[in-house]
Amino acid sequence: MQEQHRDPLIEEALRWFGVLKDPKASDDDRRAFSLWLKEKPEHETAWRNAQRVWMRVGKIGPAFANSPQATVVIPEPSTVVMKRPPPLRADPALRPITLHRPPPRRRRGLLMAAVAAVCVAAPAGALLWRPGLLADHATAIGERRTVTLADGSSVELAGASSISVDFAPAVRRVVLREGEAFFKVAVDADRPFVVEADAMRVRALGTSFDVKLGDGSVTIAVSEQSVEVTIRGSPPVVVDSGRQVRADRGSLGDVREADLERVEAWRQDRLAFHETPLGDVVADLQRYRTGLIVLTGARLGDIPVSAAFETGQADAAIDTLAATLPIRIRRFTPLLVVLSPRT
Repeated sequence: MQEQHRDPLIEEALRWFGVLKDPKASDDDRRAFSLWLKEKPEHETAWRNAQRVWMRVGKIGPAFANSPQATVVIPEPSTVVMKRPPPLRADPALRPITLHRPPPRRRRGLLMAAVAAVCVAAPAGALLWRPGLLADHATAIGERRTVTLADGSSVELAGASSISVDFAPAVRRVVLREGEAFFKVAVDADRPFVVEADAMRVRALGTSFDVKLGDGSVTIAVSEQSVEVTIRGSPPVVVDSGRQVRADRGSLGDVREADLERVEAWRQDRLAFHETPLGDVVADLQRYRTGLIVLTGARLGDIPVSAAFETGQADAAIDTLAATLPIRIRRFTPLLVVLSPRT
């Protein structure tokens, strides 16, 4: 079920906001914006309101620190706080969710306040706080690209992903700043190859493996040979070919069998999920569409999902989720999609 909420003037103002915040904005862009601003009194009013809202919600910038498309959870029924969801757990039973809700007028006020904040903050926040701005190599939303490093190793980056590279005489160091990457490491016995992602450190030599940086989690899946994984405060763990390990909130889990075909599906422009919490599915879809997908209530993110989608059809994937799960869609602008429990 979908509800369409489109305001061409709001969408136009949002586009200008994104254009002007882009470091590549040209003089022609600024002149065109000036003409647009003077064209109608409504344009100037809309722009002033956008700036005023941006100043009020400026403090939410850190919510986008780890990803320009971070999932936003709107808690109910009290205050609206921009934050990331708690650790997600798959629920084996797919059933409707009952939430205690405020009166309709209050609930709509909360939602619209969040919509206003997200709509204005999302385009600018993505540019101002995106970790990729500090990276050596980064991909745009929906882009997949392979980078060859100086030692002959290769790194395939998923959509909206970025890395920093620091090669020294004693060690080859790569930091995954956001997203997901597949590494094929060239052998160099004198210089170990180290990948860092959040608190996790992966040491490899002549190895192929996938590293995925999530919201407070890091997952390593090995497709060839083995890697040594360490995390602050824990002893090192060896992960062999066909195995994976995940760290959640700084705690390293058990090494277990990996479904490499599903893990690496993104390398064939597909996303595959099996009993994956909806919150994690949404986080993956975020890397393949512009804007934000909002979940109204953390419990919604726990619904297990088993499905496969084409990365180039993220919006169609959202429609499929709404058709098969007890959720509904509301599209307020192309930049904001809200998922709520179906009642």
